[in-house]
Amino acid sequence: MSAPRPLVDIVGAGHVLDGAALRERPQDFWNPVATRARAVVSPASVPELSAVLAWCNDNGCPVIPEGGRTNLNQGTAASPEAIILSTMRLDRIGTPDPQAMTVEAGAGAVIQTLQERCEAQGLRFGLDFGARGSAMLGGALSTNAGGFQALRYGVARDQVLGLEAVLADGTVLSHLTAYAKDNTGYDLKQLFIGSEGTLGVITRAVLRLHPGPVTRSTALLGFRDFEAVTRTLATMRRNLQGTLSSYEIMWEEFYEFNLAALSEGRRPMQDRFPFCVLCEAEGFAPESDDERFQNAVMQAIDSGDAGDAVIAQSLRQRDELWRIREDFDAEQRLFTVMIDFDISLRLRDMAAFVAEAERSLAREIPEFLGLHVLGHLGDGNLHVTTGLPTPERKDEVKALIYALIARYGGSISAEHGIGINKRDYLHHSRSAAEIATMRRLKMALDPRNILNPGKVLP
Repeated sequence: MSAPRPLVDIVGAGHVLDGAALRERPQDFWNPVATRARAVVSPASVPELSAVLAWCNDNGCPVIPEGGRTNLNQGTAASPEAIILSTMRLDRIGTPDPQAMTVEAGAGAVIQTLQERCEAQGLRFGLDFGARGSAMLGGALSTNAGGFQALRYGVARDQVLGLEAVLADGTVLSHLTAYAKDNTGYDLKQLFIGSEGTLGVITRAVLRLHPGPVTRSTALLGFRDFEAVTRTLATMRRNLQGTLSSYEIMWEEFYEFNLAALSEGRRPMQDRFPFCVLCEAEGFAPESDDERFQNAVMQAIDSGDAGDAVIAQSLRQRDELWRIREDFDAEQRLFTVMIDFDISLRLRDMAAFVAEAERSLAREIPEFLGLHVLGHLGDGNLHVTTGLPTPERKDEVKALIYALIARYGGSISAEHGIGINKRDYLHHSRSAAEIATMRRLKMALDPRNILNPGKVLP
């Protein structure tokens, strides 16, 4: 199907990819199926994007906003009649302001490029996750991404001071404030952050920055019980004086599996532990930070909470430790039919939840291929992954785990959004009244339902 001529006139023929050309293009990084859409349109400016949306709204044409295409929940899946609206050309990054500690960036800015631009000015952009090299700012904000350093800097919405977004009819809402205190009525930016492009398309943001740390200390600790893990987290947050940036937990099954796949028989710690934690502190005092970190690790061992620990002595050792946490190639080969969950729970419930999930799977779906659990413990986020030899019982696994999450009062989506994959389970985390209110917001801002239809709301 060819692209509509008015859209070609708006952005130029070189920036429209029609339906026939999309047959060789995967839907996204995780889905190799061909993209089903009428066209991909890539505006270069906010006026162009506004004009594209206005035309689509007038003609009842669905619009699927698209960034770096690493969404994990089919948030950019398109129907054959839809227009995919790529923000890749809205990639301008302003000069970071070291006094105000802010930077303005477009929705198409790649997260890693944004990080590096800020680091060159001695500043830190506090959002970081595995897809940093391809994910774009607009997508990260639209899903309220979290990642490795949310413990210290917060999630995506915590990085935003001002925001610009375009509504379905092309109306531009531009409130690019560069200050934290702006008590002038409804905070409209929060409607668009986390709404996955269903209420409006984010185009620019003014982002909060932080002083760039000058030291970094990394350690891997082994624990024999979960309560010791949480006690050590609380102690480290206090004793490291606010410099603890990551506290990543790995249950034994995932840790040992990935270690065997990556280490060629080398073990950072000789003993096996039910829980391993990768922790990292970043500070500003080269003369004392390493000693403070080593003392905190030794306190965990001397108290009996940690059974063993290894402190990285070089950048290479640090990278090797992080690779155990971040490399999922072996897991993807094991779980050819993968079912993964991105959840939040109260810390006190995590160990009981994981144990009950494993028992329930063994009882109800005995052919499951294992349970890999890891996550960002400091902000209550776990990633739970399992697999099946064939896909027939995939929905049963989802129903079982999501019902369990609801019983523990958790969230079915901590940082990946809802998209299509989690849409029908939203009621496990949101009440009927909340979902009805979301529907009213959607109807008010997008009455023709052109913006990412079928996503988020069941």
